[in-house]
Amino acid sequence: MRLDSFLVEKYPEHSRSVWRRYIEAGYVKVNGRVVARTELAKDSDKIEIDIPESTKQPLDLPVLYEDENVVVIDKPAGVLTHSKGALNDEFTVADFIRTKSVGTDSREAREDGERGSDESCDDRHEERSREFRSEDFTGNRFGIVHRLDRATSGVIIGAKTDEARKFLQKQFAERKAKKTYLAIVENPPLKPAARIDLPIARDPKRPSRFRVDPKGKPAITDYRVLQILRDGRALVELKPLTGRTHQLRVHMAHIGAPIVGDPIYGAAGTVPAKSGATGLQERFLQRKREERMLLHAACLEITIPGGERKTFRAELPKDFR
Repeated sequence: MRLDSFLVEKYPEHSRSVWRRYIEAGYVKVNGRVVARTELAKDSDKIEIDIPESTKQPLDLPVLYEDENVVVIDKPAGVLTHSKGALNDEFTVADFIRTKSVGTDSREAREDGERGSDESCDDRHEERSREFRSEDFTGNRFGIVHRLDRATSGVIIGAKTDEARKFLQKQFAERKAKKTYLAIVENPPLKPAARIDLPIARDPKRPSRFRVDPKGKPAITDYRVLQILRDGRALVELKPLTGRTHQLRVHMAHIGAPIVGDPIYGAAGTVPAKSGATGLQERFLQRKREERMLLHAACLEITIPGGERKTFRAELPKDFR
């Protein structure tokens, strides 16, 4: 069996892609040697795992609500919901949820993973792994049931147990969780309130971006203009009825009202690093480049484990005012 597959079977707390990165980084040895992930491994081999201690700096994120099943956070702009790579040293919402987890087994496994171990694969570790492991409740996405972009602030709920994760995720999948966002857009939409029902798909020419596409997945957003601001921008309320990646950003940009500070779909994303402009023009362009995306998850209505329907709200950050 290939080494990466062998490690997934022995230590299912990490995905195959994570183990690949650890192997490629030289954190895994077979019979005393650093080898390629395609190396064949067997039970009689001595496999040593030595993952360096994490250098993540913990953050004390604002908690709006917490019980034995869930924790609701007012995520500041700039904080990642979860990391995508195994070797990321940035503290995320998932890391914070993990510290709140009621399962001691989960914490012990995290600490083992961060500190590393010079032990061979042993039965004790494997048995403990099976006790609490469940897909999507380990590794970089611990307790995450929905996500906010890095630049988006506001309400995000996390699960402290695997049962709670499944309970919450089902509501998002069935559209029973109600989300309300506030955003400042560059231009007021033509209609003061409307429903945007336009499918969204990945842009084949730029895979990290999405676009309105007749062949895409259904995407529905309700919006309402709350206030026209002095500088000509507008404060809008956004209610996504579906949960597509970048949905609000794509929809608002498509109707000519991109979210202020959006580095991909907004005016900020069209500003070149060196525009050649001078004076007042250059100062204006520089301001565009430096603005953070003004999108805030203001409210989340959801049923928590136990059956109680709750509404969680996060106040507008200072940069909205």
